[in-house]
This record gives sequence, structure tokens and C-alpha cells, in this order.
Amino acid sequence: SGHTYEANDALWLKTTDFGDDKDRVMRKTDGSYTYFVPDIAYHTDKWNRGFVRVINEQGADHHSTITRVRAGLQALNIGIPNGWPDYVLHQMVTVMRGGEEVKLSKRAGSYVTLRDLIEEVGCDATRYFLAARRADSQLVFDIDLARAQTNDNPVFYIQYAHARICSVLTQWNGDKSLLLSADLSPLDNPHETALLQRLSAYPETVENAANELAPHVIANYLKDLASDLHSYYNEYKFLIEDETVKMARLSLIYATQQVLKNGLDLLGVTAKERM
Repeated sequence: SGHTYEANDALWLKTTDFGDDKDRVMRKTDGSYTYFVPDIAYHTDKWNRGFVRVINEQGADHHSTITRVRAGLQALNIGIPNGWPDYVLHQMVTVMRGGEEVKLSKRAGSYVTLRDLIEEVGCDATRYFLAARRADSQLVFDIDLARAQTNDNPVFYIQYAHARICSVLTQWNGDKSLLLSADLSPLDNPHETALLQRLSAYPETVENAANELAPHVIANYLKDLASDLHSYYNEYKFLIEDETVKMARLSLIYATQQVLKNGLDLLGVTAKERM
């Protein structure tokens, strides 16, 4: 398509035609290809198979490949839109235990593997901690915190909120379908207002997280929702004699349970019913 040329016994791609600061070698003098050429072929295959949106998760050290791959795809002139594919670049993760950095893996010998983390703290904590920070920010993964059965551990804190609600609903042992049509007018104290407002923000939160490729938005939302629930739980009783107020409060925590579960499901974290 007119975007390559031969020079110095090498084949070059005119990536400057697509915003790069200089042209890039595609085929080296020894006949081998540079690493971004297979990336172009791989993404071309994806495009041809109908993938309208592609999101690449890579380390921040791969930043320089973005312009080259996109330029190569544009140079093909096969209808691939400018800026395709999307990229999410992640900063490095520092793993800590006992206040000291963990540097060596039992398997790799030079770095900590994802399997190592899962064996140390389980899938739930690993998924939440990795999802709970912006991709472009440094993460200190504290193994001791991830294993802690305390409110300082955000995974425990959120799962405990869900389990608390399950416990109340089990004690009530009523028909949950009745909660869907309960009169909510008695819900007028500050804790209930805070919960209602937080719940109403969930759809927009999920939409923003999806549009921005930012799962940490959901992780942080769940932590805030759990905080609202714990404050409410610690301040008020639910299984009370006043039937109207009881049903309103049970309806509120039932909705909170559903949103907690929905959010945890999105992150791949277990919504525990007992703890």
C-alpha cells in the first residue's frame, strides 16, 4: 500500500505517516522480522474474524509498541479504524510480606507469579487487589493484608457485608418476593438515605467502569457500599415488631445484597453467604 521501503538492506515501515516519531524496521538485515510484525499479523487476523473491539492488557514497558502496531494496521488499508486496538497498560506490582518485598518465586526464581499469589491468599483476594487500583498506578500487594480476616482487608469487608445481610434474611425466613413491593416510605434516616443513594449510583458506576476500562471503579464502589451497609447494620435492628418498618428495612438490605453480589460477580469474587 506504499507505506514500506527498502534501506540499508532492511525493510522499513513508514510509521511516520501515522504519527510515529520515526520509521521502524520490519525486516532486519539478517532476514528476521522485528517483534511488532507478528503483532500486526495477529491483530489483522482478529479483525478479519470480526472482532470489532480488542483490548490489549500489557505492561507499561510495552508502551512504544502501540504506535507501531496501530500504524502497521492502518498501512494495510483494509478498513481498520484509527486507534484500533485499545490498550490498557499496567504498572509493576510490588509484593510485600511482613513489611519486606517478596522478590523471588518458587517456580520462576526471579519474580512472583500469579499462581504464587493465588496460593498465598486465594483467588478472591488476588482478583480484588489487582482490580482495585488504576492500571497506570503502582500497586503494593500486601500479602498479610490480603489474608487478614479483619475489616482492614477490603475483600473481607465487602464479603462480610454480604454475609451479614444473608444472616438477617435467613433469620427472617420470609417470602423474599414480598420485599420487592414493600412500602419504602419509612426509610428516612441518614443511613438509609445514604444506602439508597449509593444503590442508585450502581448502574452508572458499571457503565463508567466499562467505558473507561477501569474495574477499580467497581471495586471502590463496593467498598463504599459495604461501609454504608456496616454503618446501617451497627446502628439499627431489622427484625422488629413494626411490620411496615421491618419490611422496608429488609427490602433495603435485600437490594444491597443483590448489588453487592452483582458487583462481586463482575470482579470474579465470591459473594459469601457465611463467614
